[in-house]
This record gives sequence, structure tokens and C-alpha cells, in this order.
Amino acid sequence: SCRREAPDVEQFARDHLQELEVIGLGTQDSLGQAEDFVEDYGTESFTMLWDESFLSWQALGVTSQPAAVMFAADGTPITGWIGAFPEDEVLRLAAESQAT
Repeated sequence: SCRREAPDVEQFARDHLQELEVIGLGTQDSLGQAEDFVEDYGTESFTMLWDESFLSWQALGVTSQPAAVMFAADGTPITGWIGAFPEDEVLRLAAESQAT
């Protein structure tokens, strides 16, 4: 699912660089596979992190892939999704958080 979504998430990140920051989180592969993923899928418009421990999943309540979590500017989680990346919902919430 990450390979399928990577090009769309990259385009989304590139299109909205001024509005929000996208961060990818790899957990299920080795560090070398994660580095290959970044190289193969050209995720230059967003930061990729890697967590072999899965502690990030536990802390954020992620139970399966694909998943997305949205944070406020102060790092507080706002909401999360399991399934396809919800571009319209992310943009709506980002606009609302900037308006307050």
C-alpha cells in the first residue's frame, strides 16, 4: 500500500509545501529497505522517518497500513485515518487549524 500511495503523497506534499509538512513513517522493513523505498519512490517533498520498534504505531494508535495521523503545529495529534490518504480532509483540517 505504501508503494501504491507514495507518488500521490509526494505530489500532495509538493503541492502544499506552504500549508503543511508531510512526514512519512516506515516501520515494517529494514532500514536498508526504507532507504531504498525513498530512493525508488522519490519522496523528496516530505521527510521520511523509520521506526523498527513500532513504538510510534503504539503511541499513535496505528493498527494497520495505510494510515495517516495529523498533528497541530505544537505536535499534538488532531486525528488519524486508516485507509487511503484523505487529501481533502487533511486540507480542510489544515485550513481550520490555521484559522484559529
